[in-house]
Amino acid sequence: MVGGAVNGEGSLVMEIRKTGRDSYLSQVIQLVREAQASKSRTQDLAGRAALWLTVVALAGGGLTLFAWLALAGREFSFALERAVTVMVIACPHALGLAIPLVVAVSTAQSARRGLLIRNRTAFEKARHIGAVIFDKTGTLTEGRFAVTDTLLLDGTVDRAELLRYAASVEAHSEHPLARGVAGAADRTFAVEGFRAIPGRGAEGRVNGRSVQVISPGYLKEQGLEARDQRLDALAAEGKTVVFVLLDGRPAGALALADVVRPESREAVARLKKMGIRCLMLTGDNRQVAAWVGKQIGLDEVFAEVLPQDKAAKVREVQARGLTVAMTGDGVNDAPALTQADVGIAVGAGTDVAIQSADIVLVRSNPLDVASILGLARASYRKMLQNLFWATGYNVVAIPLAAGVLYGLGILLSPALGAVFMSLSTIIVAINARFLRVRG
Repeated sequence: MVGGAVNGEGSLVMEIRKTGRDSYLSQVIQLVREAQASKSRTQDLAGRAALWLTVVALAGGGLTLFAWLALAGREFSFALERAVTVMVIACPHALGLAIPLVVAVSTAQSARRGLLIRNRTAFEKARHIGAVIFDKTGTLTEGRFAVTDTLLLDGTVDRAELLRYAASVEAHSEHPLARGVAGAADRTFAVEGFRAIPGRGAEGRVNGRSVQVISPGYLKEQGLEARDQRLDALAAEGKTVVFVLLDGRPAGALALADVVRPESREAVARLKKMGIRCLMLTGDNRQVAAWVGKQIGLDEVFAEVLPQDKAAKVREVQARGLTVAMTGDGVNDAPALTQADVGIAVGAGTDVAIQSADIVLVRSNPLDVASILGLARASYRKMLQNLFWATGYNVVAIPLAAGVLYGLGILLSPALGAVFMSLSTIIVAINARFLRVRG
């Protein structure tokens, strides 16, 4: 349950299909827990570095104690103070927090934006992405048809009236194209004698006139022709064309296309700016795929790809030496999501696609693909910065703690060493908090 309402009157009969851990909120919480529990290679590296820094701290303290006692001939209390200061300065506390802090901040911020990281290792790999392959329907497009062009063929009606006649008939049909036509008119008329023509269209009587909304094939079967150069141009764009007949004569034509998400063009532009190639994978014909690719600005389009061949196309792109991210929402996309170096599922998709992915985009917004890849790069930069702050200061602080500048009157006490050690931890924590999700 994401939203709710108050039923002030009457009664409701409800069927609950998911409860408890199967609910949307519970699944989101589980995904966040998985992300936080998933360790990346950088975390393992930080752990090993912290182990070695611990060894350095103990060894440095021992060497400092020996040097001041055996070589400099100082009293034990002085030598011990120098050794303790070295071990305090070299404490790997900040190094131990350097990576986990960035992981925690990036996971929390991405979750608030609906970017759920299921596999931390894959997320870390996302900074190397060289190509993003998008599924078309439901990812770059909304998966619903809409009227894009209205052509008048005989001039007996205007565009608005033609749409009303067509929409009046199609409002009674369940076909996806019919829903697109029905939603194009500002209002509709009453229909008498509605009849669906299987595989051909629909017809009925509207305001005393016979209205048919039919396919080009059915138009030819009826021995009718509609000559207009604009029809060829629409077909070249891969749009679906239906004809509207009034009293048996072609009065107009409507071109429909899958609605491109308004965010898709901006998402592709942002990814290209990041130096990432953008490709599309679809089972649609080449004309439709080419038109969508041109509208959005894609680098390459794979059309007429069968569901079982999608993973092979991902391997083909990987064979070019590119690290590939695949974005999809359907059952047919699951093998490709698994094959890709980073699988990104849109949250409105199927459970199979989501379970096959490394990252889930709850909002189903293509812009979030750019956001998650940008976050991967930003997180890695923060990790490197934190590792520098956690270890770099030791290069200067440890010799000072050991007393190399004692002859110049510069000497660090254990208390001051603790301040420096704490300061490095604070800097690491503040730096991690500056991590931001862009877009």
